[in-house]
Amino acid sequence: MDDVKDTKTALVTGANKGIGFAIAQGLGALGFTVAVGARDDARRDEAVERLRAAGVDAFGVALDVTSDDSVATAAKIIEQTAGRLDVLVNNAGIGGRTDGGAQDPTTLDLDVVRTVIETNVFGVVRVTNAMLPLLRRADSPRIVNMSSNMGSLTLQTGPPLAAYAPSKSMLNSLTAQYARRLADTNVIVNAACPGYVATDFTGHNAQRTPEQGAAIALRLATLSDDGPRGGFFDDEGVVAW
Repeated sequence: MDDVKDTKTALVTGANKGIGFAIAQGLGALGFTVAVGARDDARRDEAVERLRAAGVDAFGVALDVTSDDSVATAAKIIEQTAGRLDVLVNNAGIGGRTDGGAQDPTTLDLDVVRTVIETNVFGVVRVTNAMLPLLRRADSPRIVNMSSNMGSLTLQTGPPLAAYAPSKSMLNSLTAQYARRLADTNVIVNAACPGYVATDFTGHNAQRTPEQGAAIALRLATLSDDGPRGGFFDDEGVVAW
């Protein structure tokens, strides 16, 4: 096995299924040791087993992005296991309830908004800030925030979802803020849109595979040191804000 210092380590949040699992698998195929972040113990263990069976060097990390304690413990585990972090993919996200007009802006359930933002926005800040000390130890650290073109104020894609879509708009704005703050460091931060992918999230009612959705995240996770910063990208290139 490679010396620990030579092996790059990536953390993918929400990596037990769907796009997150495909990103973990793709990074593993590129030679990364992959920390599989997920809340559910059984699903996380199963994902790690599947990755290892596919030849990926993977280990599980209990991670609830809505919990300060869980995130702090996850950072300690990664530090003890790998010593540093080369790539962080903030993939964990939720759509939020839509029943009873919960995400119709005219009947918006503010509790649904709070719940969605707690995971999709605050969760990203919580994890990113806990992992930044480990990322700063890497030679070419990369942060990829999994967003959606539903958060694009220009494109306005998909149905009106007044909790989910604004959560991704805010995530895009935060991505730009992180990129500005880290402009004079080697930490490169970008947002990715995977497209409309067949997952539990979409009821598997989509043409794109999780692997296709993961491709842009893999590209941004492995950018060269002169790569773009603070941008929003999909397979076709730049996505309008």
